[in-house]
Amino acid sequence: MTDPVTPGPAGWITLPDVSQKLDVPITKVHQLIRDRELLAVRRDGIRVVPAELVANPTVLKHLPGVLTVLHDAGYNDEQAVGWLYEPDETLGGNAAIALGGDRAREVKRRAQALGF
Repeated sequence: MTDPVTPGPAGWITLPDVSQKLDVPITKVHQLIRDRELLAVRRDGIRVVPAELVANPTVLKHLPGVLTVLHDAGYNDEQAVGWLYEPDETLGGNAAIALGGDRAREVKRRAQALGF
């Protein structure tokens, strides 16, 4: 399967790497994914997370809210990754980049507009 979405320069990280980066047990990472506080997709049979979504030792602050809104709008995880990484220069590159900066509210607003 070809990689339909390519995250930013940091690329993909595996769930054990997320666990280490967040300094939590792997079971907590699985719980974050189930609770839609973090997003994981399969690449070559392995669940991975876009590295930019795990900022330092935490998940990006506004990510859970955006994921909930995207899910409510009917997006599956693969589509949500596509939406987050769709090029958009008005957001400074894409929504995933904007979530880590001062444009996070604009990303949330645009995600909310998808439901209407």
